[in-house]
Amino acid sequence: MRKNIVVRYLVATLGLILVAFGVAVSLKSNLGTAPPSCPPAVLNLRWGAISVGTFTWMMHLVLIGAQMAMRRKLWDVNYLLQLLAAFVFGYLCDAGIWILRNVTLETYAGQMAFCLLAVLVTAIGIRLEVLGNTWMLAGDKFVVVFSEVTGIKFSNAKVIVDVCFVVISALFAWFAFHSFFGNGEHVVIREGTVILALLTGLCMKLTDPLVDKVFKPLIHE
Repeated sequence: MRKNIVVRYLVATLGLILVAFGVAVSLKSNLGTAPPSCPPAVLNLRWGAISVGTFTWMMHLVLIGAQMAMRRKLWDVNYLLQLLAAFVFGYLCDAGIWILRNVTLETYAGQMAFCLLAVLVTAIGIRLEVLGNTWMLAGDKFVVVFSEVTGIKFSNAKVIVDVCFVVISALFAWFAFHSFFGNGEHVVIREGTVILALLTGLCMKLTDPLVDKVFKPLIHE
């Protein structure tokens, strides 16, 4: 049993690594990042001394607080797990950004290739998180709680939350830079945001069977 738990955490952690790297890849594409990463990315454009990863875990703290308010429950072990996952995920995002710091994309085709790579990496990472069933990011858990409290179907709740992330980010970008998309040089919201929001789920239909074939035996052995 103990070995199984260790394997689950390892699988879920690999999922976090891939999702975080997907964030870094999408930011490097400069075509827009996934909706949950829009707020940290646009805040980083305004206050560059604070990293995207730091803004990410700070946002997750807000989402954990929102869960407490919605559930009217101040303590739950899941809050602690989400808190740990937030710190790990945030700094993994920074690590991915650092790894790609010297990559230059000079053509739209190259940018789109990175955007699609972000879709693939994110899809695989999300499935690994689900299989591991240990870490859970506050952004994902927030949607679950929002769905439970409001009675809105999970898929619809996910769309509502994602739209809110994008709208809030766009409004902040407008007030900070007079542009809804970024600061003029770096893009946070554009076609890549839509692509990541729509294609990641579709991509999972193709990648999930392959991921399950490799990792399910490890978890259930």
